[in-house]
Amino acid sequence: MIKIGDKIDDRYRITSRIATGGMADVYEANDLVGRRIVSIKIMKEELLRDPINLARFNNETSAAASLNHPNIVKVYGRGLVEGRPYMANEYIKGQTLRDKLNFSMALGLMDSCEVMLQLTSGIDYIHRHGIIHRDIKPDNLFYMSDGTIKISDFGIAAPIGSSNEGDSIQGTIYYCAPEVLTGAPASIANDIYSMGVVFFECLTGQVPFDGATLEEVALKQLKKKFPEPSKIVPSIPKSIDKIIVTACRKRPEERYKNALEMHDAIVAAMQDKDNFKERKSLLSRIFGFK
Repeated sequence: MIKIGDKIDDRYRITSRIATGGMADVYEANDLVGRRIVSIKIMKEELLRDPINLARFNNETSAAASLNHPNIVKVYGRGLVEGRPYMANEYIKGQTLRDKLNFSMALGLMDSCEVMLQLTSGIDYIHRHGIIHRDIKPDNLFYMSDGTIKISDFGIAAPIGSSNEGDSIQGTIYYCAPEVLTGAPASIANDIYSMGVVFFECLTGQVPFDGATLEEVALKQLKKKFPEPSKIVPSIPKSIDKIIVTACRKRPEERYKNALEMHDAIVAAMQDKDNFKERKSLLSRIFGFK
């Protein structure tokens, strides 16, 4: 049993317990070698008997450990403690984007674009290293106090082109591309779609498709036309509508070819100052109300 004061691999001294999740226990620790505070994620002992759980945890550590980008949570080390796999991560002081949206319902246009510029930058880096995240959603994006976005949770990440044969649906239904629901191999287009849904939710405070059951949501993802966010929030510029709708086309080949292309489209939209002018209501234009 891990206790406060324990030292892991003669390097990480446990200082407090942060949280307990479905897969792992998380501790704060001092990295005596790197001279920094880290979080230590240790797989729960009772889950070790299931090879699927073990494979998912090991997959997360190996995928994330190979990456070094300002918008990705860093992995400093990994190993075994008391027979359980662990990884030492960058210590994150911030809330998730989900927490942020739960509090504010939606972000403004500029804030949403800033989030997406960082997300597309981080995901482009991941893709250039041959990895598909497969679970991009606000819950897996840390929103730091200085506005920095950190991408986390590589538990179901997979190499580009890897098959889903034999697997259940990988990802969260509300953010899954239609082809993922039919078992298509992991592709860049999958993550592009998920980023489009995140952009939609940042701006509108809701997901594009909802329903009483996950099956109903999945059917809508497959069959129903993707809604324009400006139909929900009329102040959203048409150029932003186009970016989100393009990212979320039903056919993968009709989406952005890569995350950098989506990133550049957002940059171009932000350079159009008309998109960020205050849009006044009819009454305010007539009577001068603010």
